[in-house]
Amino acid sequence: MAKFAIVTGGSTGIGRQLVISLCDAGYQVAFTFLKDSLEADQLIMTLGRRGAKVEAFACDQRQGSEILSFFNRAVAWAGQAPDVLINNAGVQTWSPLLELSEEDWNNVISTNLTGCFLNTKEAARRMVEAGKGGSIINLGSGCNKLAFPKLVDYTASKGGIEQFTKVSAVELGPHGIRVNCIAPGAIETERTKAEAPDYAATWGKVTPLRRVGTPEDIAGPVLFLASDAASFVTGQTIWVDGGVFSQAFWPYET
Repeated sequence: MAKFAIVTGGSTGIGRQLVISLCDAGYQVAFTFLKDSLEADQLIMTLGRRGAKVEAFACDQRQGSEILSFFNRAVAWAGQAPDVLINNAGVQTWSPLLELSEEDWNNVISTNLTGCFLNTKEAARRMVEAGKGGSIINLGSGCNKLAFPKLVDYTASKGGIEQFTKVSAVELGPHGIRVNCIAPGAIETERTKAEAPDYAATWGKVTPLRRVGTPEDIAGPVLFLASDAASFVTGQTIWVDGGVFSQAFWPYET
């Protein structure tokens, strides 16, 4: 039986590419979406024509009851416990600290950080019961390391995800479950292009590799961490950022 992977927030952006790449690598894949059912249906049809086994489920990452229901349905659909979980779903709010509302803070923290916790708990419980180990991969950000202005809640959630990754790796390691984090840099997606039409040019010139990343750039490291090639890698954050967050501010001429 093909290995079973779960991707949260899999209908658009980076998540969409992760679903495609996992299917192409031979996984059967279940992914969640919140509002974009049309994109989810189109992705399923596209991959179905390739012979992939893939299904989408509506799920609000802020609601523990919906996450539990999703896992029950997804496991029944696949006929087995997940081998891989990718916590990709996330939202952000553009706002200075002094103007950020409690509602927006709660929405971002609940979706990004609490959702990561709840999905990890449900996946790991089933992995432990199945006794086959597994791999959990959390999507972080450059703000795991550096402060992003006007992204207070997002930065807090992603920093929390990195520490959650480490403690999860320690606690789940005895069960053969590996937990790692991917921290993307500037990745050009439909969302980032809409937010800043000159996104690629702006970030490309300050990135050591002199370009922005693509969702495909994220998929490669994710597939590595999901595979047996990474069987001794856990508790780690892999920076997929073209070097942009490795460079320090340097006030002298170079």
